[in-house]
Amino acid sequence: MAQSNPLVAAFTARYNSAKRNLIESAEAMPEANYTFKLSPTQRTFSEWIAHTAMGNYSFCAGIGGSPAPAVKLSEVTAKADLQKALQASFDFCDTAIQGLGDQKALTANNGKYPVNAMFGLIAGLNDHYGNIVGYLRSKGITPPSSAVRTK
Repeated sequence: MAQSNPLVAAFTARYNSAKRNLIESAEAMPEANYTFKLSPTQRTFSEWIAHTAMGNYSFCAGIGGSPAPAVKLSEVTAKADLQKALQASFDFCDTAIQGLGDQKALTANNGKYPVNAMFGLIAGLNDHYGNIVGYLRSKGITPPSSAVRTK
C-alpha cells in the first residue's frame, strides 16, 4: 500500500534524526567546554547551539506559516539554558510539523511554500551538526551519530 504523504514522511525521518543528534550533542559536551572554539575565528560551542535554535524558529515558522517567536539567545551561554532553548525550538518545530501533509507542504502560503523551509531546515540542521561534531571529537567525545553505530 502506498504511503499517503511520502514527502513529509521522508522529511520527518531526517528531521527526527538530526534533532536527536543535536539534542544529544548539547548534552554530551561538558559545560566547561561550551566556551570552546576550534579556532579563533569560529563560533563557540554555545554559539552553535544558540544559532541552531534560532534557525529552527526561522525555518519552522516557514513550515507552519506562523511568525517565529521573539527569542534572543545571543547572550545565553550556560549549558542548561541553551539545552532548554534548543529543546524549546524543536518543540516549536514539532508543532509546525504536526498535521503537515504533502499537499500542505506543496501549497503556497502568502507566496511561500512550506517545502522550501523543510529543505532549508534539514540542510541547516545537518550543517550545524557537522560543525558540532568537530567540537565534540576535539574534546574526545564520540558524536551521537557515531555512538549509535557502535552500539
